[in-house]
Amino acid sequence: MMRSFVSAVLAALSVLFAAGAAFAQQGDVVISRGKTDPVPIAIPAFSGGALHGEDLAGIIRNNLGRSGLFAPIDPLRFIERNVDGAALPNFPNWKLVGSQYLVSGVVNTETGGRLRVDFRLWDVNSGQQVLGVQFAAPEENWRRIGHKISDAIYERLTGEGGYFDTRIAFVSESGPKTQRRRVLTLMDQDGNSPQYPASAGADAQVFTPRFSNDGRELVYMALRDSGSQLYLLNLETSRTESLSRYEGMAIAPRFSPDGGKVAFSVSNHGNTDVFLADVRAGGTVKLTADPGIDTSPSFSPDGTRIVFNSDRAGSPQLYVMNVDGSGQRRLSAGSGRYTTPVWSPDAGDAWIAFTKQTGNEFHIGVMRPDGSDERLLTSSYLDEGPTWAPNGQVLMFSRETPGSEPRLWTVDLAGREQPAPYPGPGSDPGWSPLLK
Repeated sequence: MMRSFVSAVLAALSVLFAAGAAFAQQGDVVISRGKTDPVPIAIPAFSGGALHGEDLAGIIRNNLGRSGLFAPIDPLRFIERNVDGAALPNFPNWKLVGSQYLVSGVVNTETGGRLRVDFRLWDVNSGQQVLGVQFAAPEENWRRIGHKISDAIYERLTGEGGYFDTRIAFVSESGPKTQRRRVLTLMDQDGNSPQYPASAGADAQVFTPRFSNDGRELVYMALRDSGSQLYLLNLETSRTESLSRYEGMAIAPRFSPDGGKVAFSVSNHGNTDVFLADVRAGGTVKLTADPGIDTSPSFSPDGTRIVFNSDRAGSPQLYVMNVDGSGQRRLSAGSGRYTTPVWSPDAGDAWIAFTKQTGNEFHIGVMRPDGSDERLLTSSYLDEGPTWAPNGQVLMFSRETPGSEPRLWTVDLAGREQPAPYPGPGSDPGWSPLLK
């Protein structure tokens, strides 16, 4: 009975989800996200004799290289192999290898085993220091230092917030399609340090894990033979608690920006509507009352509006409403089927990302919150479920090709796409804010 019930519910879910410049200064070069060549940058191993000097440089190379905006130079091309991060660089040697920027650093071990890392970013052509920052942390957090340095460089040279010191919550998948196992999984954005937090139980299938805006909690849906349930997981204490049980199937939860509320949908007797639950005080408000399928709610950055998808017009389209359910109006205007909308975190340059089906192809696309400037960033056999990096410039989603397992991919607003650095099957990604 368990298998047949879950199979039926998964079929229903497939219909609902799949179909259904602060650092810039005058005279600095600011890298834009147009279709330009990536900027060459040299990142030699950090000096100092402590552990992780080459490892830190490798993390920074990988992060900046995956952004598509930088082209880290192969260390085998370096004229200098042992660079003293505390000394003034020999800039002609770095000009000869074609580098525009140079990162140098020193790693020291302090009393108690803490690492102190001093790094500098240099403009090779002018011979001037562009940035200098010091980080200190327990040695076990050395990877996070590499991510923070990557963020600092990225922010300084692009004028946009970084996104490397973040985590991804997603569903790792295994087993045949008729006996699929879906497990809540956390990893660093570069695929390292995977964790499998205790979820709602070994008999549950997990869907749509989503972070709170402070990164301390996850909300997700767990599916069992008895039905579905929404859970809150405190990532600091590992405590899991359920939201109130609802008659029908509760799906697609997402936190409000202040973390005090969760918007979600309940499917019951062939109808699906959007609800809003107060996480702390309790109580639930029904926001839509349409005979169609209203699902996948996502809050605007200021928490005053919610975007969702609905088939009330005959096919899944994007709609927006005020947070109290008033003012519902259609947003999408193009042909095709729009699902899984998610508002970007940047209120100043806001976008709404979505999944779109046109014919036999699926796309990850974006549009402005008023429905204008629609762009399709990807096209594939099955792309779905976008989630924003905290800088509002990069999206992660799941992609499936004929006969293959779903995999995590990324794409930026310029259309640069690549597989995410996670080797196994995965779906339903949720991107964390920058870590504290």
